[in-house]
Amino acid sequence: MAWYQEWKPYVPVAVRRRRAMKKMEALRKKGLDVQPIRIDGRKIARTFWGEAWCDHLESFSDYENRLPRGRTYVRNGSVCHLAIAKGKIEAKVSGSELYSLAVRIKTLPAKKWDAVKRRCAGQIGSLLELLQGRLSSQVMELVTDRQNGLFPLPGEIAFECSCPDWATMCKHVAAVLYGVGARLDEKPELLFTLRGVNHEDLIGTDAEEAVSAATSGGKSKRLAARELSDVFGIDIDAGSSEQPPPTSSERKAKKSAGNPPKKKAVKKSTAAKKATTPRAKKAARPAASAAGKPGQ
Repeated sequence: MAWYQEWKPYVPVAVRRRRAMKKMEALRKKGLDVQPIRIDGRKIARTFWGEAWCDHLESFSDYENRLPRGRTYVRNGSVCHLAIAKGKIEAKVSGSELYSLAVRIKTLPAKKWDAVKRRCAGQIGSLLELLQGRLSSQVMELVTDRQNGLFPLPGEIAFECSCPDWATMCKHVAAVLYGVGARLDEKPELLFTLRGVNHEDLIGTDAEEAVSAATSGGKSKRLAARELSDVFGIDIDAGSSEQPPPTSSERKAKKSAGNPPKKKAVKKSTAAKKATTPRAKKAARPAASAAGKPGQ
C-alpha cells in the first residue's frame, strides 16, 4: 500500500540520542537551562511523591492506551529537558527528531486549596515534614486524593507537541508526564509550584490555629513545651513551662511552712533586772561578808 511510503525509516535509539545531545548542547550555549530526566533501572519513581503522581496518571482510562509508550521513552533517556513552572511544563523529547512540548495544567482553584488546608488543619508535625518532602500517611492521603487533592484531573491538562502524531496524547507527552514523576522524586515542592499554591500556607494556618486554640476564651494559656517545640521547631526545657507561677497566697503559705514561729523570750521583772546590775552585785558582797562574821 502507498501509505507505507510516508513512514520514515527506523532510527536506532542510540543514534537518536546522539543527534538530540548535539541539538541540546546548541540550545545550552544559547542560554537554555537544560534539565534532563535520567532514570536508573526500570523503576521510574522511587519516592512517595513520584510514585503517587504516576499512580494518579494511570488511574484514568483516558491515558491507558498511550502511557506504555511513554514509559519506554522516559526510561531510555529520551526526555532531554523538562522544566516545571506555575501551570506549565516545558520539555524537549528525542524521537525521530528533537520535539518541543508544552503541557498546560490549570492551577488549583482557591476553593479547592482552602478545602485542602481545612482538612490538614491541626497536623502540625506532618506539615513540618511537608517542608522536607515527607508526610504522615494521613496527610499524604489528603493531599493526593484523586478528586480533591493536589494532582490535576484529565480535564485540567492540555498538551501540545511538535511531532506529527495525531493522537490527543502522543508518546512524547506521555514520556514527559512520567518524567514529572521522576522530577518529584528530587523536588516534591515542584508539585505545589505547578498547581500555583504555596505549601507554607499550610504551615501558617496550623500555627495560627494552634496559638488561637491555646488562647481561646479571652484568657491567656500557656502552651506545653512539647507543643511549642512542634510549632516553632525548637527545643524547650519541659520543666520550665509545665507549672504556672505560684499565687501570692501560695507564697505566703509556703513561707509560713518553712519558717516555724520563734519562742518568745520571758520578760524579767524590774527587781530581777536591778539585782543583776554591777552596782547591785558590789553592794551585795560587803553585806554577805558581814553576815559571815561571828558575834555580830
